[in-house]
This record gives sequence, structure tokens and C-alpha cells, in this order.
Amino acid sequence: MTSSSKRKAPPTPSQTFLAKTFHWINIISLMLMITSGLQIYNANPVFGGREGWHFPSFLLLGGWLGGGRNWHFAAMWLFSLNLLCYGLYIFVTRRWQRRFVSNSDLKALQVSQNPKRKNYAWHRLIYTGIIPVLLLAILSGLAMYKPAQLHWISGLFGSWQTLRTVHFITVPTVLLFTLIHSLLALKVGSLRLIKSMFL
Repeated sequence: MTSSSKRKAPPTPSQTFLAKTFHWINIISLMLMITSGLQIYNANPVFGGREGWHFPSFLLLGGWLGGGRNWHFAAMWLFSLNLLCYGLYIFVTRRWQRRFVSNSDLKALQVSQNPKRKNYAWHRLIYTGIIPVLLLAILSGLAMYKPAQLHWISGLFGSWQTLRTVHFITVPTVLLFTLIHSLLALKVGSLRLIKSMFL
């Protein structure tokens, strides 16, 4: 077999330095928020009261309630500011045109026979759907952080327990999004796409 007949390897996807930075900061801040959030949870579990199920110590960050809160809110500001900067970045660079779901994507999910086109559509749909979840996580977190100053936000949830439950449920939702987002990225661009975003 001659070299000309060999199949060429697909080009390696290229990501900008800023896109890589935003993804790294997202992952780091999420891990800090989740582990410190579990430390806060253990002080007064959302489900079952103080005698409810507790998370093991190797999943916790902060050492105690006050330490967990300090880590959690510090990471929250990092996460929120990073999302804001990323939002401005995709708006200025017009990346939103390729990142978020459109009418053509919805149509492709219904009628397209092209698996790759459907994967792209699902990817954009999931990417778009996580936005209200992230906003809900930030707003509910802020309402618990400053319940007196932001009473107009906490009041939207009806009760403190509902507020805590909603905030807690956003965590597995974001983790599920991360898993699906990664699996769809593998389908669309294989492992090369994942590597290009972090290396």
C-alpha cells in the first residue's frame, strides 16, 4: 500500500488560550464548591435533619462549617466571575452562534438521518439548557449567603428548606451535564477534542 493511499489523520482541533482557561477555572472552582458545599451540608443535612446521611470526610473541604463556608463562597465568586467573563467572550467573538441551540438544531433532532448532525444538535441543546441551571445555582446560593440583604431572591423560593433543596439539586444536575457534555464531545470530535480543550 502506497503512502498516498493511506487515510490521512483528521486535524487536531484548535482551541484558543482563553477558552482553555475558562474551562480549567470552571473545573477547579466547581470542585472547590462541591467539596466545600458537602462540608456545609454535613453540618445540617438537607435531607433528614442533623441525623440525616453525611458525606465521608475525604469528600469534604474546609474542616468545619466555618471553613467550608469560607471556601465555598470564595470559589463561588471565582466561578461566577469566570462565567461572566466567558459569557462576554462568546458574545464578543460570536461563538454563541456555534455553541447554543437554534431552530435548525431542533429540526435536525426531529428529521435528520445524519448521526453526526444529531450529535451536534444534542450538544448545543445540552449546552443551552445548562444556563438556567447555573443561574439557579448562583441565585439560590446568593440567597443563602445574604438572606437579609437578598430577601427578594430567597422569598421567591417560599421557604428556607425549599431554597436549600433547590440549591443542593443543582449540584448533581451540573455533574450530569458535565458527563453528558463530555460524552457528546467524544462522539463529535473523539478524544482529540477533549484534549484540545485542556492541553
